[in-house]
Amino acid sequence: MNRVNPLTQLTLDELRQRTSMKWRTYAEDVLPLWVAEMDVPLAESVAEALMRAIRRGDTGYPIGTGYAEALRDFAADRWGWSGINPERTALVPDVMTGVTEMLRLVTHPGQAVVVNCPVYPPFFSFVEHMDRRIIEAPLNSDGRLDFDALTQAFEEATTAGQGAAYLLCSPHNPTGTVHTAIELEHVASLAESHGVRVIVDEIHAPLILPGAEFVPYLSVPDSGRAFSLMSASKGWNLAGLKAALAIAGPEAVDDFARLPEEVSHGPSHLGVIAHTAALRDGGAWLDALLNGLDQNRRLLADLLAEHLPLVRYRPPQATFLAWLDCRAFGFDDGDSSGSAKGIVTSIVGAAAVFLKESRVAVSAGPAFGTGGEGHVRLNFATSPTILTEAIRRMGCAESIGLIKTR
Repeated sequence: MNRVNPLTQLTLDELRQRTSMKWRTYAEDVLPLWVAEMDVPLAESVAEALMRAIRRGDTGYPIGTGYAEALRDFAADRWGWSGINPERTALVPDVMTGVTEMLRLVTHPGQAVVVNCPVYPPFFSFVEHMDRRIIEAPLNSDGRLDFDALTQAFEEATTAGQGAAYLLCSPHNPTGTVHTAIELEHVASLAESHGVRVIVDEIHAPLILPGAEFVPYLSVPDSGRAFSLMSASKGWNLAGLKAALAIAGPEAVDDFARLPEEVSHGPSHLGVIAHTAALRDGGAWLDALLNGLDQNRRLLADLLAEHLPLVRYRPPQATFLAWLDCRAFGFDDGDSSGSAKGIVTSIVGAAAVFLKESRVAVSAGPAFGTGGEGHVRLNFATSPTILTEAIRRMGCAESIGLIKTR
């Protein structure tokens, strides 16, 4: 059983040989702690499954319910939930493609989609590209669901009998909040009473850190008309091996039946093989990763206290993402009310300073919508050595006065 921390297995020189977005967007002197790729080797079970497929030339089109069955068993083992029926699942290329397809089933152009900002930037760009309008229901000051704001957003979304959807991120990106059973039950009841269809992005569900408990949305009362999107992508660092699953609640089957058949053509066969192997045989690797992420989130707190004491940081309950409040520096984020929202490549404020002066890439907060101003998102799924050097560099920007304090 592999209990070696995957985050400590690769050197910076080895990581710089990678050709993915994280390691090719910026110059070599930049430490990239932005996009959600982890600095880990491939889990042995996944690598072996891929190599077996390659040796036998098994590189055709995906078919079958093996992925769904693996997720069903993983969910029963990890979350005590036996609610996944493979007959109510569909292969989709990735979670965001699945989100858009579910939205097409339950909304029409011009109708509203409610989101809890600050939130994953593609929620804005994908939804607006579909000609749906975004209504924000901001999180509260503790980074949790604000039910007064959500009620108001649902009422606005369903004015004049309009259909609407609620795109929920669970666990939440970028805050790392894990929604409780009570919170999700309240969401489901509120959505039902307003006639709002719920679509849940649960891609980070495998990445629940010690002290928190994941509750699948489709396990709570009144969730039967909802859809969930799940994937092994984030838990095992498989973004380049495209595959995900859409899961319909028992009362959403008729809607699900209208899903175009061609949607299932998008997933990669090798992706399905990799994701299935991860869920079936990658549990020990995942446990070692979660232990390493837990160590890193605590290390990050210590490093910030030492090098960037003005930064406010609430350790996440899940994911490998840290949401850092840098408003005490008093920098100018610019106008984030329009085009910057949802555009990941918009580098402003603290993120721009950290990139230019510290040579550390983090994600700029305004791209995450209302509540993102003055924040950055930092990916701590890297080695303790790289994380330590990155925060030391960022601290130097403050110490030499490159960031103004109020």
